Order: sequence, then C-alpha cells, then structure tokens
Amino acid sequence: MKEKNFSAILYSTAGVVIMFAILVAVYVLTSAFKTRVDLTHEKAYTLSQGTRNILSKLDSRVTIRFYCTQSSTEMPPTLKSYAQQVEDLLDEYRTISKGKIVIQKLDPKPDSDAEDSARLDGVEGQSMSPLGLGGDKIYMGLAISMLDEKVAIPWLDPGRERLLEYDISRAIARVVDPTPPTIGIMSALPIFGSEMNPMMMRQMGQQAQQPWVFVTELKKDFTVKEVPMTSTSIDPDIKLLLVVHPRDITDGTQYAIDQFIMRGGKVLAFIDPHAYFDQRHDQMAQVLGESSGQSSLPKLLKAWGLDMDMNKVVADTTFSAQNPQNGGKMPAVLLLTRDGINRDDIVTSEIDNMVLAFAGAITGKAADGLKETVLLHSSKNAELVESITASMASDQILKDFKPENIEYALAVRLTGKFKTAFPDGPPKAEKGEEISTNTPQLKETRGDGAVVLVGDSDLLADQICVQVQDFMGYRMTRPLNGNLNFVQSEVEQLSGDDNLISLRSRASINRPFTRLKAMEAKAGQQWESKVKQLEDQKAETERKLSELQQGKQGNEKFILSPEQQQEMANFEKNASDVNKQLKDVRKQLARDTDSLEFWTKVVNIGAMPALVAITGLVLAAVKRNKTAAK
Repeated sequence: MKEKNFSAILYSTAGVVIMFAILVAVYVLTSAFKTRVDLTHEKAYTLSQGTRNILSKLDSRVTIRFYCTQSSTEMPPTLKSYAQQVEDLLDEYRTISKGKIVIQKLDPKPDSDAEDSARLDGVEGQSMSPLGLGGDKIYMGLAISMLDEKVAIPWLDPGRERLLEYDISRAIARVVDPTPPTIGIMSALPIFGSEMNPMMMRQMGQQAQQPWVFVTELKKDFTVKEVPMTSTSIDPDIKLLLVVHPRDITDGTQYAIDQFIMRGGKVLAFIDPHAYFDQRHDQMAQVLGESSGQSSLPKLLKAWGLDMDMNKVVADTTFSAQNPQNGGKMPAVLLLTRDGINRDDIVTSEIDNMVLAFAGAITGKAADGLKETVLLHSSKNAELVESITASMASDQILKDFKPENIEYALAVRLTGKFKTAFPDGPPKAEKGEEISTNTPQLKETRGDGAVVLVGDSDLLADQICVQVQDFMGYRMTRPLNGNLNFVQSEVEQLSGDDNLISLRSRASINRPFTRLKAMEAKAGQQWESKVKQLEDQKAETERKLSELQQGKQGNEKFILSPEQQQEMANFEKNASDVNKQLKDVRKQLARDTDSLEFWTKVVNIGAMPALVAITGLVLAAVKRNKTAAK
C-alpha cells in the first residue's frame, strides 16, 4: 500500500514538473514572436489600411499630446470610458508606426503647467457647470505636431466616435503636408460673383453679385482657382476639380477633365437635369417651351458605366419638402433625412439633412475596375417625372404619383482604375478650341482614382443652403441644412491624402451597462433639478434688476444701485451653492461608478478561478469518499 502511494506521488510530481517545463518552453518560444490580436466583433482596435499607409510614409517623428482630465470626481463616467478608448487607439497608432508616433499623456489640472500647455496647443477645456458659471474645466483633446507644424483637435466629442480614426489620421496628414491644396472650380454659373457695372447700375439699378457662400468658405482653407468652361487643359497644380453645372460642355473640355483624372486628379461634379438657379437659361427655356438649364458629362459618364436622364427628375413623397407659401408638398424638392444619407461613409455619417431641388437620378452600373458607393439616395416612395412638370405642377405630380419602389442614387462616389473615355485619341476641336496633341494621351490611371457625382447643382445655391444677412456692413451666413457641410467635407477628403478616401467609418464599440445607465439617469435627474433651480433664480434676478432699472433716470442707468448690487450678490452666492451641490452629485456618481467597476472586475477576474477551485475540491471530496467506501 505504501509503495502504491509513493508511486502515485512520484508520478504526479513528475507530471507537474513536465507540465511546468512545457509551459516555460511555450512561453520562451511565443515571447520571441510578438503580435497583437483584435478579438472585438467590430475590429475596433484595428487601424484601417488607409491609416497604415499614412503612417508608413512618415519620415520624421510625430508627437501626439493627449490632454485628458484624470480626476474621477470631475470626469463623467461616459467620458472616462471614451477616454480609455482614445488611449487604446493611440497605442495602436504608436505600435503600427514603429516608433514614428510618440504619445504623451497629460493631465491639465487647474493652474498647472499641463493646463498652460493645453491652451498653447489649442486644446479647450469644457465646463461641466450649468450656464458656464464656475467649476473646473474638463479636458479631452489632442495636439498633433511635427517640427514646426501643429494641428489641434480641441475636444474629442464622443458623438464623433465613429470618426475618431479619420480625425486623427487627417490631423497627422496635415502636419506632414501643411501646404493648402489647390482646387479648381469650373462652372457655367456665376458662382464667383460679378463686379459692379457703373453704367448698368445707373440705368437699371444693377448691383455687384457676391461669390456664392460655398466658394467663400472654400477659400478660407484652400487655394481656389477659377477654371473657364472652355478649358482644354487643367493646371497641373490643381489637385481637385469641382465641376458645377457644366452646361453646354464641349468634348474638348471633357477630354481635359478625362486626362486630368488619368494623371491622378480628383473630380467632384454637380450635374443637373434641371438647374433651377440657372436664371439666364431658364428665361430662354420658358420662351422656347423647353426644360431649364441641363448639364452633364455625357462622354465621361458613358465610359464610367453610368447615365442620367436629362428630361426627368426625382420626385419623392417621403422626402418631399414643404411649400412655404401654401404648406403643400413639393415632391421634386427633396428634404433628405438620415434615411436617405449614407451613415457608413466618412463624409456623410455626421450629416442629418440635405436639400436637393429637381435632382436627377444617377443610374447604370459602374464599369469594370470601378467601385460605386452611393452617398445620397431617395426613398422607395419615389418616381421619375418630367422636369417641366416638376417645376410647375406639384399638385399634378401628387395626383398621378406611382412609386416605383426604387431607391434612386442622387450622389455616388467612384473609386478604382479609371480608363479614358477617348480611346481613339483626342476629340476633334470645335470652333475656337485648341486641343494640344503634343502631350501623350494617358489611357488609364496609374493608381486608384476618385470621382464624386451629384445629380443636382442647386444644392450649392445660397438660397438653398444658407441664410445670408448683412450686419453692420459684414456678410453673416448661417447654414440652413447639411449642404455646405457635405461640399466642404467632400472637398477636404478628395483634396487631402489619397489614403483618407479609403478610411472607413469605425463602428461604435459602446457597450452600455444597464445598472450604470440607471445610476447616471438618477444623477441626471438631480443635476437637472439643480440646473432648473439655478435658471429660475437667474430669471428672477434679471426680472428684479429690470424693475429696479426702470425707476432710474439719466446717467443713473449706467450705475448699479445698492439694491441691484445686493441682487447680483445673492445670485452669485446661490450659483456658487448650486455648483457645489452639483459637484457633490458628480462625486457620488463617480464613487458609485468606481465601486461598480471594482466589483465587476472582481467577479470577471475571480469567478473562473474560484469556480475551478471549488470544482476541484468537490471532485476531490467525492473521490475520497469513494476510496474510503472501498
């Protein structure tokens, strides 16, 4: 019996030693091959290929300073969780860059050197106190720098979580190449404005026309060149060409655009079957009984496998705008909501609504080698209607409306290898044109090209996209919808690093915990009640100050009376007390959150080992009882 027990102990000890040796050997072998594996369903911590390409081209060190408030009592739990996601993604940038990206994490405490550094870097703190009264600021922003160039992301908004990688990669690309890109604009419309004609002003009261707002906005960030509609060559300095309503475009100009694309240029084209704001052509069309100004790129569209019916526009009862005069529906004026906008594309993911007037449908299938991405589309409650009818008889359209159950593409992006639309060589020059034959014709793009086609040009008009006001001699503009945002974002993407075009919109990796949400909701109710109390006190103080002000005369109106000073002092004291109470609410929420986080980790980390240990003890006890029974 003793020999048997000794043999069992010997074998078991030898087994443990052998297993230990195997584990050590596996550790030694695997430690020599370091790798990172992203096991998240959305591949949230895997950088896109576009970002990897940008990082692979770095030849100097890029420093990313991550300013983030670390105090758990000041930082709301949701921001604390998002800050960890940002830090994890920055670690991935550092790893992939092989030392070219340097990450510095700083905690901008009040009156600290880190706070001064954040301000110098352009990173702004956000006040968590209501009405911006008192309280410490929370920081969560980035400053990306290389040599003397610096780009700041002042505040990392959790609402832009899906665009976090794009924002960081775009900032890196900007510091690497800080020169503003040159873009060209070609149009049959007076989008650059016109100078005042003194003779016409005296005789007919004609005024100078201002440039369209989208042109003015683009000039703030880019070098903008006007390209005549009669051009037969595109300036090689131009990286992106905007083609806006190219009415009556010749084959020679289309050939110039074609060769521009072949040598690597990008194109953003706004073609239109019914340009409502092409006023001069509208008047002629009414006389001749024809539809209004039409524009297309027929030779190029055909080569790309696409088409657009120039006599029809899209009518949509789901996205129809409202007539401001009678409140009726205007089915050919589309008010696109999120359901008609691509949510997964970098450019359109943050746009909530757009307005398109008498837009055409982009049909067909992209040619071989090209990938088509639909950016804007109609609902299935849409049909194609005659453009003349669309502009004059909305009631008739609604009466005869028959939805075709098709989501018509209103804007698409083509990417990939483009082939020339003129395989037989340059076209024959029209009267007054000079097409150069000295430059060898390019038959296809060397790398991947990009073209964006939009079936409407009216969306760029000031009357559609912005509200313009003259204030003290200054021209003030306010966006009415997402049209201006769409144009600016497309221009920024197409004129930037080519790899930004392929960057995907990251999936959200937010995993809400119900208990945490309940805690935040409870704290939010307390917060809102305190804020409401403070707002009511502020309104009451303003009312009392106004009453006291009415009894004053002359210069007394510019001097605070003792009663007014007392009211101001009372309000400031109340505001201070409420801010203190709100801070206590944040502290309690932070304590509850930290406690929940701690016990969650204890359960997640300790549950499995405890279960294994308990199972082993139970099995050992059962085995001992069986042995004792024998």
